[in-house]
Amino acid sequence: MDNHSKGFPISHVLGFFMSLILTLGAAWVALQTSLSMKAIMWVIGSLAVVQAGIQLYMFMHINEGEDKVTNNINILYSAFIAVVIVAGSIWVMYSGHSH
Repeated sequence: MDNHSKGFPISHVLGFFMSLILTLGAAWVALQTSLSMKAIMWVIGSLAVVQAGIQLYMFMHINEGEDKVTNNINILYSAFIAVVIVAGSIWVMYSGHSH
């Protein structure tokens, strides 16, 4: 039996509650504040990035493993792909809406 299967998974529970708080915070900002739409989108986007980092750290265990360089390259590549997909989707939706 390895060290990761012993005991209560406190990091998973803590990560779950932090993700839940961030999700509820984003919903509250969107539904209950009188901020401008641009400010709401920035707050929600920022909370989403923080939540993604928490999930990578707490659930995906990016800090574990022997080959740190490969882990960092994989994370950077994944972030690049995510940015391309999101930016491309926004570009297509915006250009389709304007025509």
